[in-house]
Amino acid sequence: MSPTRPPVDPPGEDTLDLRVDDLVALLDGDLLDSVAAWSPADTAVGSFRLVPVRLERDLPLLTGWMNDPAVAAFWELAGPETVTAEHVRAQLEGDGRSVPCLGVLDGTPMSYFEIYRADLDPLARHYPALPHDTGIHLLIGGATDRGRGVGTTLLRAVADLVLDHRPRCTRVVAEPDIRNTPSVSAFLTGGFRYAAEVDLPDKRAALMIRDRALRHVL
Repeated sequence: MSPTRPPVDPPGEDTLDLRVDDLVALLDGDLLDSVAAWSPADTAVGSFRLVPVRLERDLPLLTGWMNDPAVAAFWELAGPETVTAEHVRAQLEGDGRSVPCLGVLDGTPMSYFEIYRADLDPLARHYPALPHDTGIHLLIGGATDRGRGVGTTLLRAVADLVLDHRPRCTRVVAEPDIRNTPSVSAFLTGGFRYAAEVDLPDKRAALMIRDRALRHVL
Protein backbone atom coordinates (compact mmCIF):
# COMPACT_ATOMS: atom_id res chain seq x y z
CA MET A 1 0.00 0.00 0.00
CA SER A 2 1.28 3.43 -0.87
CA PRO A 3 1.81 5.62 2.19
CA THR A 4 0.33 8.97 3.03
CA ARG A 5 2.36 12.17 3.03
CA PRO A 6 2.39 13.72 6.52
CA PRO A 7 2.16 17.50 6.96
CA VAL A 8 4.20 17.32 10.18
CA ASP A 9 5.13 20.66 11.68
CA PRO A 10 7.14 21.24 14.83
CA PRO A 11 5.21 22.95 17.64
CA GLY A 12 4.91 26.68 17.08
CA GLU A 13 2.72 29.16 15.27
CA ASP A 14 1.36 26.53 12.88
CA THR A 15 0.00 24.26 15.63
CA LEU A 16 -3.12 24.71 17.71
CA ASP A 17 -3.29 25.84 21.31
CA LEU A 18 -3.41 23.33 24.14
CA ARG A 19 -6.55 23.08 26.27
CA VAL A 20 -6.46 22.78 30.07
CA ASP A 21 -6.55 18.98 30.05
CA ASP A 22 -3.81 18.95 27.43
CA LEU A 23 -1.67 21.25 29.56
CA VAL A 24 -2.04 18.83 32.44
CA ALA A 25 -1.06 15.95 30.16
CA LEU A 26 1.89 17.98 28.89
CA LEU A 27 3.10 18.52 32.45
CA ASP A 28 2.95 14.74 32.85
CA GLY A 29 4.91 14.44 29.62
CA ASP A 30 2.20 12.68 27.62
CA LEU A 31 -0.35 14.00 25.13
CA LEU A 32 -1.00 10.59 23.55
CA ASP A 33 -1.53 8.28 26.52
CA SER A 34 1.82 6.48 26.55
CA VAL A 35 2.10 5.02 23.05
CA ALA A 36 5.25 3.17 24.12
CA ALA A 37 3.25 1.16 26.65
CA TRP A 38 0.43 0.11 24.31
CA SER A 39 -0.09 -3.64 24.19
CA PRO A 40 0.55 -5.69 21.03
CA ALA A 41 -2.34 -6.45 18.69
CA ASP A 42 -3.09 -9.94 17.40
CA THR A 43 -3.90 -9.65 13.70
CA ALA A 44 -4.55 -11.99 10.80
CA VAL A 45 -0.96 -11.40 9.60
CA GLY A 46 0.76 -11.81 12.98
CA SER A 47 1.48 -10.10 16.28
CA PHE A 48 1.85 -6.37 15.75
CA ARG A 49 3.04 -3.58 18.01
CA LEU A 50 4.08 0.07 17.79
CA VAL A 51 7.63 0.80 18.96
CA PRO A 52 8.61 4.49 19.26
CA VAL A 53 11.49 5.39 16.96
CA ARG A 54 15.03 5.80 18.28
CA LEU A 55 17.10 7.63 15.69
CA GLU A 56 20.40 6.05 16.68
CA ARG A 57 18.87 2.62 16.05
CA ASP A 58 16.32 3.20 13.30
CA LEU A 59 17.59 5.98 11.04
CA PRO A 60 19.26 3.78 8.36
CA LEU A 61 16.12 1.65 8.03
CA LEU A 62 13.81 4.66 7.81
CA THR A 63 16.07 6.42 5.30
CA GLY A 64 16.04 3.36 3.08
CA TRP A 65 12.26 3.29 3.11
CA MET A 66 12.00 7.01 2.39
CA ASN A 67 14.19 6.54 -0.70
CA ASP A 68 11.94 3.88 -2.19
CA PRO A 69 10.29 5.64 -5.17
CA ALA A 70 6.82 4.40 -4.18
CA VAL A 71 7.26 5.95 -0.74
CA ALA A 72 9.06 9.10 -1.88
CA ALA A 73 6.22 9.97 -4.27
CA PHE A 74 3.99 10.88 -1.32
CA TRP A 75 6.26 11.39 1.68
CA GLU A 76 8.76 13.55 -0.26
CA LEU A 77 11.63 12.73 2.12
CA ALA A 78 14.05 11.06 -0.29
CA GLY A 79 17.69 11.99 0.15
CA PRO A 80 20.47 11.46 2.70
CA GLU A 81 19.90 10.42 6.29
CA THR A 82 19.82 14.04 7.40
CA VAL A 83 16.50 14.57 5.57
CA THR A 84 14.75 11.76 7.41
CA ALA A 85 16.49 12.64 10.69
CA GLU A 86 15.23 16.22 10.55
CA HIS A 87 11.67 15.06 9.94
CA VAL A 88 11.69 12.55 12.79
CA ARG A 89 13.68 14.69 15.22
CA ALA A 90 11.10 17.50 14.97
CA GLN A 91 8.63 15.08 16.54
CA LEU A 92 10.99 13.50 19.06
CA GLU A 93 12.07 16.89 20.36
CA GLY A 94 8.56 18.40 20.29
CA ASP A 95 5.93 18.43 23.02
CA GLY A 96 4.62 14.96 22.26
CA ARG A 97 1.71 15.81 20.01
CA SER A 98 3.18 13.45 17.37
CA VAL A 99 4.94 10.14 18.11
CA PRO A 100 6.93 8.43 15.33
CA CYS A 101 6.87 4.64 15.60
CA LEU A 102 8.12 1.53 13.88
CA GLY A 103 5.40 -0.98 13.10
CA VAL A 104 6.84 -4.31 14.21
CA LEU A 105 5.19 -7.47 12.88
CA ASP A 106 6.20 -10.77 14.51
CA GLY A 107 9.37 -9.10 15.77
CA THR A 108 10.37 -7.55 12.42
CA PRO A 109 10.17 -3.77 11.75
CA MET A 110 8.23 -3.45 8.50
CA SER A 111 6.32 -0.17 8.60
CA TYR A 112 6.42 3.36 9.94
CA PHE A 113 3.57 5.11 11.72
CA GLU A 114 3.07 8.59 13.11
CA ILE A 115 0.41 8.79 15.79
CA TYR A 116 -0.53 12.41 16.27
CA ARG A 117 -3.06 14.69 17.93
CA ALA A 118 -5.09 15.78 14.91
CA ASP A 119 -6.98 18.31 17.01
CA LEU A 120 -3.66 20.04 17.81
CA ASP A 121 -2.29 19.76 14.27
CA PRO A 122 -2.65 22.27 11.41
CA LEU A 123 -5.04 19.70 9.90
CA ALA A 124 -7.63 20.83 12.48
CA ARG A 125 -8.00 24.13 10.62
CA HIS A 126 -9.36 22.24 7.62
CA TYR A 127 -12.11 20.12 9.17
CA PRO A 128 -14.44 20.29 12.22
CA ALA A 129 -12.03 18.68 14.68
CA LEU A 130 -13.15 17.27 18.02
CA PRO A 131 -11.03 17.23 21.20
CA HIS A 132 -8.60 14.30 21.25
CA ASP A 133 -9.06 13.41 17.56
CA THR A 134 -6.06 11.19 16.85
CA GLY A 135 -4.40 10.96 13.45
CA ILE A 136 -2.44 8.23 11.68
CA HIS A 137 0.26 8.49 9.02
CA LEU A 138 1.54 5.23 7.58
CA LEU A 139 4.08 3.79 5.19
CA ILE A 140 4.73 0.13 4.48
CA GLY A 141 8.47 -0.37 4.22
CA GLY A 142 8.89 -3.47 2.08
CA ALA A 143 7.40 -3.87 -1.39
CA THR A 144 6.49 -7.48 -0.59
CA ASP A 145 4.08 -6.26 2.09
CA ARG A 146 2.24 -3.90 -0.26
CA GLY A 147 -0.81 -4.67 -2.34
CA ARG A 148 -1.89 -7.81 -0.46
CA GLY A 149 -4.00 -6.41 2.36
CA VAL A 150 -1.31 -6.00 5.02
CA GLY A 151 -1.75 -2.22 5.14
CA THR A 152 -5.50 -2.57 5.59
CA THR A 153 -5.02 -5.04 8.44
CA LEU A 154 -2.51 -2.79 10.19
CA LEU A 155 -4.65 0.34 9.78
CA ARG A 156 -7.55 -1.40 11.48
CA ALA A 157 -5.24 -2.73 14.20
CA VAL A 158 -3.66 0.65 14.91
CA ALA A 159 -7.01 2.44 14.93
CA ASP A 160 -8.21 -0.14 17.46
CA LEU A 161 -5.08 0.39 19.55
CA VAL A 162 -5.77 4.13 19.60
CA LEU A 163 -9.39 3.64 20.64
CA ASP A 164 -8.46 1.01 23.24
CA HIS A 165 -5.71 3.07 24.86
CA ARG A 166 -7.07 6.61 24.40
CA PRO A 167 -10.49 6.60 26.12
CA ARG A 168 -11.06 10.31 25.46
CA CYS A 169 -10.57 9.87 21.72
CA THR A 170 -13.84 9.39 19.83
CA ARG A 171 -12.39 9.38 16.30
CA VAL A 172 -9.27 8.28 14.49
CA VAL A 173 -8.56 10.35 11.39
CA ALA A 174 -6.25 10.27 8.38
CA GLU A 175 -5.68 12.46 5.33
CA PRO A 176 -4.09 10.48 2.46
CA ASP A 177 -3.43 12.27 -0.81
CA ILE A 178 -6.56 11.96 -2.95
CA ARG A 179 -4.36 10.69 -5.79
CA ASN A 180 -3.12 7.83 -3.63
CA THR A 181 -5.98 5.49 -4.48
CA PRO A 182 -4.40 2.35 -2.91
CA SER A 183 -4.08 4.21 0.38
CA VAL A 184 -7.63 5.58 0.29
CA SER A 185 -8.92 2.10 -0.53
CA ALA A 186 -6.95 0.58 2.36
CA PHE A 187 -8.47 3.05 4.82
CA LEU A 188 -11.97 2.31 3.54
CA THR A 189 -11.43 -1.43 3.85
CA GLY A 190 -9.84 -0.90 7.26
CA GLY A 191 -12.99 0.51 8.82
CA PHE A 192 -12.65 4.20 8.01
CA ARG A 193 -15.30 6.23 6.26
CA TYR A 194 -14.68 8.81 3.55
CA ALA A 195 -15.77 12.07 5.19
CA ALA A 196 -14.68 14.83 2.79
CA GLU A 197 -12.02 16.18 0.48
CA VAL A 198 -9.87 18.89 2.03
CA ASP A 199 -7.31 21.24 0.51
CA LEU A 200 -4.15 21.14 2.61
CA PRO A 201 -1.06 23.26 1.94
CA ASP A 202 0.79 20.43 0.19
CA LYS A 203 -2.02 18.29 -1.27
CA ARG A 204 -5.69 17.67 -1.81
CA ALA A 205 -6.55 15.01 0.73
CA ALA A 206 -9.27 12.51 1.45
CA LEU A 207 -10.38 12.97 5.05
CA MET A 208 -10.87 9.47 6.44
CA ILE A 209 -12.52 8.92 9.84
CA ARG A 210 -12.98 5.87 12.02
CA ASP A 211 -15.61 6.56 14.66
CA ARG A 212 -15.50 4.86 18.04
CA ALA A 213 -19.28 4.42 17.85
CA LEU A 214 -18.97 2.51 14.54
CA ARG A 215 -15.79 0.52 15.22
CA HIS A 216 -17.67 -2.79 15.53
CA VAL A 217 -19.87 -2.07 12.51
CA LEU A 218 -17.36 -1.01 9.82
